[in-house]
Amino acid sequence: MGLLEFNKLPINTLVGADWKTFNQITKGRDIDPAYRGKYRLTKAVCRLLSTLTSLQESRYKKLLADKPLEHDPVFILGHWRSGTTFMHNVFSCDKHFGYNTTYQTVFPHLMMWGQPFFKKNMSWLMPDKRPTDNMELAVDLPQEEEFALSNMMPYTYYNFWFLPKYMQEYADKYLLFNDITDEELKVFEETFVKLIKISLWNTHGTQFLSKNPPHTGRVKELVKMFPNAKFIYLMRNPYTVFESTRSFFTNTIQPLKLEDISNEELQANILSVYAKLYHKYEADKKYIPEGNLIEVKFEDYEKNAFDLTKEIYEKLSIPGFAEAEADIKAYVDKKKGYKKNKYQYKPETVKLVEEHWSFALEDWGYKL
Repeated sequence: MGLLEFNKLPINTLVGADWKTFNQITKGRDIDPAYRGKYRLTKAVCRLLSTLTSLQESRYKKLLADKPLEHDPVFILGHWRSGTTFMHNVFSCDKHFGYNTTYQTVFPHLMMWGQPFFKKNMSWLMPDKRPTDNMELAVDLPQEEEFALSNMMPYTYYNFWFLPKYMQEYADKYLLFNDITDEELKVFEETFVKLIKISLWNTHGTQFLSKNPPHTGRVKELVKMFPNAKFIYLMRNPYTVFESTRSFFTNTIQPLKLEDISNEELQANILSVYAKLYHKYEADKKYIPEGNLIEVKFEDYEKNAFDLTKEIYEKLSIPGFAEAEADIKAYVDKKKGYKKNKYQYKPETVKLVEEHWSFALEDWGYKL
């Protein structure tokens, strides 16, 4: 049990941003009065830690900047709460994979210098379970990379956690890349490659394993960056996804936000962004070369994770299953008794999903 409760954090994750990124994200944005203390403390800690970023930059340039990637990444895609975390944890049992860690999401600039000290303190302070679904939390566990990217550049969708009034703007520009400029896209590409190289260096992997829901809207760009990347797309019952996402976003945003948003506004944004993300993926998946994409229903994967993992390795020609087989089986067997949150669908939930997400229900064949 960590010293701090997640929903009572006195600062937010922008403490790990470099000073330039912090200022670019917050410039011209209103900070609501209730969060100005959190903003000032976050800003002060960020300013202090930012003095150390040059140490990592120097090591990165010396050790990794000119080193090519051995393999293109494997991307686990899907809307939030579609089971991507479970699949990420299963695949990360394979030691040839490298990944972004929970520590790295908060302190991406303190990876190649000072990590043991800062990681020890983060481990001491942070809670040991996610408040929304009781999944375990630990500094070295695999984590989605969007939070790390949001501390390395201002062009990410996760700016909405801090500034939720601009959620739709961030979605159109940095989730779907519809309104992103060429200059911003170039920064995204360079920053993401840098994150991958540092992640592989940190976890001693040779192929990057990505679990990042926002990448679901960036398939066209990711294929351009990594022509032989492999993609796994997870589908899940939209009724469950809606209930779970609403709970996850409503709880997670509380310690991170610097301005208020009503539950009604947040719900409307969830409904809208789901549709945008779904249609963007469907439009862009044609750019993935044949043999490099597999689509899986999470309900099927959850029932038979070991056999389906083996099948995914084979269909996507991912190396390493034989070597990782025992570790994957051990993890899957350990999780068989895991108790998930159960959702009772209220009539208003059913109505909202059927009004706004009927396309997913029909395309994927989900019914109550």
